[in-house]
Amino acid sequence: MKDTEIFRKIKRIEIRTSRLVEEYFSGQYESVFKGTGMEFSEVREYLPGDDIRAIDWNVTARFGKPFIKKFTEERELTIMLLVDMSGSESFGSLEKTKAEIACEIAAVIAFSAIKNQDKVGLIIFTDGPERYLPPKKGRRYVLRIIREILMYEPRERGTDIEKTLRFLNDVTKRKAVVFLISDFLDDHYKRILQITNKRHDCIAINLRDPREQELPPVGLVEFEDSETGEALIVDTNDKAFREEYERLVRQECESRTKLFKQIGVDCVNIWSHQSYVNPLYTFFKMRARRKR
Repeated sequence: MKDTEIFRKIKRIEIRTSRLVEEYFSGQYESVFKGTGMEFSEVREYLPGDDIRAIDWNVTARFGKPFIKKFTEERELTIMLLVDMSGSESFGSLEKTKAEIACEIAAVIAFSAIKNQDKVGLIIFTDGPERYLPPKKGRRYVLRIIREILMYEPRERGTDIEKTLRFLNDVTKRKAVVFLISDFLDDHYKRILQITNKRHDCIAINLRDPREQELPPVGLVEFEDSETGEALIVDTNDKAFREEYERLVRQECESRTKLFKQIGVDCVNIWSHQSYVNPLYTFFKMRARRKR
């Protein structure tokens, strides 16, 4: 792809996602993610109605009258985008692949973050972390993040969420809001996700495509696993086969949902044939209500 084509594509994503931020997400983002803690501001004289638990007894003893400690919210956040670029992300049965949708969602989150003066970082992963951009501020940096996701050519095809989360925990010492954008075609990440969610605020963005959920009856079809390369010919006219396939996929989805709920990780399900705006907006509203 030529540089001019890349620039136009990035510009289209910026215009579309920036508009969505202005119309839908900016206020919701600010009300949901209010900072990671409180930092000391000043000591002032006690006034009637102040919380007595805030009294600074050392200063009070020194001056012979009560003083309290004042704290302000530490507003600046660190947002980490963990974007799955494994083989299965290149799949899309309609207009966009899951990877393209992941790029737009990452852009919406990143532009919402910088509008509120937060830092944004990126980890692109397959069967481990492949590209890391440390958290920084600014529109130009977000455009770089979008370019990295959009143009990235993965070295591997598999998915290893465990390795990726271990890397995140090594490089991100300060508490962060972590958006894990993936189709979660992986196992054995429950324990590390549980540990990571205690250190950070983890949110799973689960990308799904309708053709991965059900098979149309179109006769003999050769399927290839986009991550392992394994090929298999199946008869999609076989009703029993289709029903069993759909049962297994449904069971896997229910198991994943149960896992997220069990360890306290919020999950947003995004379908490739539908707009991602409503699920994201609903999630932000839900989190805002929970904060009250």
